[in-house]
Amino acid sequence: MNVELGILAALLGAALIMVTLWEGFETIILPRRVTRELHLSRLFFLLCWQIWKATGRTLLVPRRIKETWLSLFGPLFILIMLFVWVSSLVFGFALLHWAVALLAGIKMTTGAGESFLTFLYLSATTFFTLGLGDVIPANDLSRFFTAVEAGMGFGFLALLISYLPGLNQSFIRREINIVLLDARAGSPPCAAEMLRRHSDAPGLEELRVQLKEWELWSAELLESHLTYPVLAYFRSQHDNGSWLGSLAAILDTCALLMVGLEGSCARQAKMTFAIARHTVVDLSFIFKRPPHRPTHDRLPPDTLAKLQNFLMAAGLEVNEGKAAEQKLAELRQMYEPYLNGLAAYFRINLPPWIAAEKTMDNWQVSAWERQGDIFLKAGRTGGMKSDHW
Repeated sequence: MNVELGILAALLGAALIMVTLWEGFETIILPRRVTRELHLSRLFFLLCWQIWKATGRTLLVPRRIKETWLSLFGPLFILIMLFVWVSSLVFGFALLHWAVALLAGIKMTTGAGESFLTFLYLSATTFFTLGLGDVIPANDLSRFFTAVEAGMGFGFLALLISYLPGLNQSFIRREINIVLLDARAGSPPCAAEMLRRHSDAPGLEELRVQLKEWELWSAELLESHLTYPVLAYFRSQHDNGSWLGSLAAILDTCALLMVGLEGSCARQAKMTFAIARHTVVDLSFIFKRPPHRPTHDRLPPDTLAKLQNFLMAAGLEVNEGKAAEQKLAELRQMYEPYLNGLAAYFRINLPPWIAAEKTMDNWQVSAWERQGDIFLKAGRTGGMKSDHW
């Protein structure tokens, strides 16, 4: 009986250690997309995210609190995932120590019983390199497992030291352009404001440079979020800004430049549109979000007409007619269904093509000015105006 139980414990322990190490390798070290269906870490995140969202929907709290609830998921579940990996490794090595004791039929420890909890304690103290010495291995094979586990504990700590700061750096680089977009495209960003604020000749040249930077940003977003998908769950600092909303605003802007405006930086818009669309499609595949139609059209005919009038009032020469509208519709069909799938999954609102009402940018207000009294006082004393542009 002990032999059969020892063999089973050894197989389970070895399998648990191998699976955990492979999952950690694919998640932290492997710099490429994991294409196989059975990726336990990704499935764990997808399942927990669905539970987390469902819990947030049941909370009878204001929308801002719900946004905070959603923003906790990414950082919190990184810690939970690391805890699961550590627990799996400790449990796996405990099974190996227990198996050796059962198969060898000898006493494994000093001053302690031979229960599985004793071997679990031995494994934990070894992994975290505590070196207490009250429970020690008693044969060569167990000493070998102890040495391997101790080295693995050091290696795991080294991975954490490199992994977590790397995630934070990727998040910061992603957010820098999102914050810069506030003054260039409004809060939340939209294509109409992006074009209006760059409507003169120097502005259009500046817009071409900006689109080049957003082409690079989209490429970096694609690579970082394919390598570390957990970054997609990290939400932006402002409720009216997000990586997906910014990507949508840039795609909308490029689409208008490609088909709706004369004398614009259409060539760079095509390059930026290509990589931004590539980013949206690949991320939809990674998170298994098939494209689907939205519940409402972001650019119905009346809004399109309003958008065209808005741009012409800003001094831009807008192409009108059925041909331009058809081409714009074709471009929108290339990316909007994927945006809709990702937005529904991450619970992110996509920005409008044109702002519904005049709003102030994030940089124009502060927490005190949102209270109302200080803002009114600033207005009476010649302070900041609503229409800075």
